[in-house]
Amino acid sequence: MNYGEALKKHRIAKEQTLKEVSEETGISFQNLSRWERGDVLPNIDFCVTLAKYYEITIEELIGID
Repeated sequence: MNYGEALKKHRIAKEQTLKEVSEETGISFQNLSRWERGDVLPNIDFCVTLAKYYEITIEELIGID
C-alpha cells in the first residue's frame, strides 16, 4: 500500500469525507485530495496533524508497518 492509499484508508475508516477532514484539521481539501491520489507528498507538519486527528502514529498514517 502506498502512502496515498494509506491516507484514504484511515479517512474512510473514520467515516469522513475529504471536506470534513479539511474542515476539522484546517488542511485544504485540494491538498488532502492530491495526497490521497499520490500526486504529491505531504510535509511532516501535515502528517503530524493528520496522525493526531486519526489518533494513530505517523508510521500507521503513511502505511509503514
